[in-house]
Amino acid sequence: LSLILGTTITISSNHWVMAWTGLEINTLAIIPLISKSHHPRAIEAVIKYFLVQAAASTLVLFSSMTNAWYTGQWDLTQLTHPTSCLLLTAAIGMKLGLVPFHFWFPEVLQGSSLTTALLLSTVMKFPPITILFLTSHSLNPALLTSMAIASAALGGWMGLNQTQIRKILAFSSISHLGWMVIIIIYNPKLTLLTFYLYSLMTTAVFLTLNTIKVIKLSTMMTSWTKTPMLNATLMLTLLSLAGLPPLTGFLPKWLIIQELTKQEMTPTAMIIAMLSLLGLFFYLRLAYYSTITLPPNSTNHMKQWHINKPTSIPIAIVASLSILLLPLSPMMLSTI
Repeated sequence: LSLILGTTITISSNHWVMAWTGLEINTLAIIPLISKSHHPRAIEAVIKYFLVQAAASTLVLFSSMTNAWYTGQWDLTQLTHPTSCLLLTAAIGMKLGLVPFHFWFPEVLQGSSLTTALLLSTVMKFPPITILFLTSHSLNPALLTSMAIASAALGGWMGLNQTQIRKILAFSSISHLGWMVIIIIYNPKLTLLTFYLYSLMTTAVFLTLNTIKVIKLSTMMTSWTKTPMLNATLMLTLLSLAGLPPLTGFLPKWLIIQELTKQEMTPTAMIIAMLSLLGLFFYLRLAYYSTITLPPNSTNHMKQWHINKPTSIPIAIVASLSILLLPLSPMMLSTI
């Protein structure tokens, strides 16, 4: 309830203090969810998360106070002072886990359960992205573009040598954030569309992993014996997350590259498209492990054969949408 309340306060507020209050409620609401397993790893993740979010919230408040001091405005959309814009970009980058403020995010995700990791990757990113959306007209394009390209590069590069699936999905999130942030000044609605589609695909992946109880690559190799159909769907969802046509994930990347080219930023579009190939490699590896391969050596995990789990309607819906939404792209485009 607090998560819903905090998110609602932030996205519907017009005053900086109310937006900050919503962010604080959100942070305090997620802390018990991360730490409920009482494992030392989870407690460590909570402390890292709390310290980073507290610092970011302080920066948001400092930025808005500086802006109010110079302009007399507490309105969210009236962020005009250059120092305030710079501080806010740093604060939101810290909240989201953008490079160079990304260090906490993979660690916190690794210490959380799959359900909490899903909340951290989707719901918790919505309020900061909304603040970026509302202040996008006054932010620094060069700073945002460089942070976005660095995020896409590091998200792809660091995901290559991971064996823990939560860490791979954390770096995938950092990479997708780069795509969202690079376009926010030129077409903010396209950023929201990208975020919605990313949330949909990530939800499908996390819910599937939670059902088949897989958290690392070695157990993923034997998961095809448990639920063959669900694994096939997981492979397609991962390829959609990678942005391969004709799956849903291709749509935001296509539109962002098109918009960057319209803005005469062809070199930037080319760089970020090339960097997404790094991400494609580890998505392909995940997809390959989930369905195609037998383990190359004997694993320590007991193979289970066809678990008779009840059919999960939410997984079926989000997986179908995250794979088959591309034909509906004209309808989505008309709404933005």
